[in-house]
Amino acid sequence: MTEKQLKGRSLLTWLDYEAEDIRYLLDLAKTVKAQSKNGEIHQRFTGKTIALLFEKRSTRTRCAFETAFGEEGGCPVFLSTDDIQLGAKESLEDTARVLGSMFSAIQFRGFKQSTAETLAKYSGVPVYNGLTDDYHPTQALADIMTMEECFGSDKGKKLCYVGDGRNNVARSLLVICSKLGVNFTVISPAALVPDHALVEKCAPLSAASGAKIHFTDKIDEVEGADAIYTDVWASMGEEDKKAERVKLLSPYQVNQSLMNKTGRKETIFLHCLPAVKGEEVTHDVIDGPQSQAWVQAENRKHTIKAIMLATLDR
Repeated sequence: MTEKQLKGRSLLTWLDYEAEDIRYLLDLAKTVKAQSKNGEIHQRFTGKTIALLFEKRSTRTRCAFETAFGEEGGCPVFLSTDDIQLGAKESLEDTARVLGSMFSAIQFRGFKQSTAETLAKYSGVPVYNGLTDDYHPTQALADIMTMEECFGSDKGKKLCYVGDGRNNVARSLLVICSKLGVNFTVISPAALVPDHALVEKCAPLSAASGAKIHFTDKIDEVEGADAIYTDVWASMGEEDKKAERVKLLSPYQVNQSLMNKTGRKETIFLHCLPAVKGEEVTHDVIDGPQSQAWVQAENRKHTIKAIMLATLDR
């Protein structure tokens, strides 16, 4: 895979990318991180602009896109639903056409996956999914990068996702692990496993890569895990389900007892953040020596920069 072959492509879900594409982006992300640590200054987005569309609040996604684009000489423009007509007085298709005529790329963080797809279809420029209810692809790439920094390689490693297995992070991890050969276990109540349609799509992908994909409600199956991952119990837009989720997911809290069940001192803890400490994870785990959550947060910037470097015409 060469950078030229990725030019002009949107990133809506990793289902649209081959394993070699993802591998190229991971390698590029490690390069730009090293450049950053070495104090290198580049201006690879000079003369470029990106529209950052946000229906949902954000810390890491917004900061990662703005700093990654701005420090490369580009101009990021933040636009919330209070700032523009995003499917309100103007059709989404027309908004996409207008933004595509003025910007080099678009980032969308919001609710419907179909909104990101429509923006990509009608804008004529790369569109990056910064999070929808269905997928969070930029997060998953940072997660895999973090695992590789810890273990050297991710292929054949065991990643256990504990908690709400049908949310956007778990779904994106299912896809990217299936593509890359990472063994992925979802440990959650039966009511919260990834939907059957996505599982079916990933089955031939995992068969091709050798990834072992497993779904269970038994927390003891974290045994042998290289990484344990969790997320908040009620995602954005699901606040009304908070009490129900706390009751359902309390047995799946990631605490030191659960971390010890892996039987491996080298097991790392991962979290996409923000975290509700004391609910899905205890303070001693997320703030402890096994936690890589803060490295993950930084890696959002490097992986997002790599995605944009590979797909934007410069």
